[in-house]
Amino acid sequence: MEDTFKTIACASAEIIFKEKSSTFLGYAFPIESETAVKTTLEHLRKLHPQAVHFCYAYQLGTETIQYRANDDGEPSNSAGMPIYRQIQSFSLTHVLLVVVRYFGGIKLGVGGLITAYKTTAQLTLESCKIIEKTIDISYLVCFDYKNINKVMRIIKENKIKIINQKMGLDCEIEISIRKKEANRIFEILDSMFEIEIKPIK
Repeated sequence: MEDTFKTIACASAEIIFKEKSSTFLGYAFPIESETAVKTTLEHLRKLHPQAVHFCYAYQLGTETIQYRANDDGEPSNSAGMPIYRQIQSFSLTHVLLVVVRYFGGIKLGVGGLITAYKTTAQLTLESCKIIEKTIDISYLVCFDYKNINKVMRIIKENKIKIINQKMGLDCEIEISIRKKEANRIFEILDSMFEIEIKPIK
């Protein structure tokens, strides 16, 4: 069962590529949601108020993929898709790749734009540290306090990651399990008396 994915460890440094007096600046960011795309673009627009284009692509998800490629005023498919193809080429997800363009006065033509955006995107990703992460599934485990030792024993023996916990007469523990181990752990806890386990969507 495939339960890992590749992404970047941290935001890249600014990468500079020049073509016929236009300057292209490449940035890559690890992201967890579409909201992060909006806030990151707003930050870059403030950083580069004189730039004319903020072209980008992103991909989110593992089993279900969400992606977008945006030309931001450049000719159709001359910027966003060449950037997105580099994300695909590096087999990455949970990543946002932005290329900021300062226009130098000389038109590059569609072919020239495709090459410039592709090259900037490629150089940006080549500068990043690429890491592998596991696909994890979250569950909520509910039980009476008297059963805490049983539950904690299973968590400790299987090195299960605890995300959140609420301890009282009624206890709730949010756990995260690597996908290929998830069914096995679910069945162990589900079969235990007076313990309820349910997936967190």
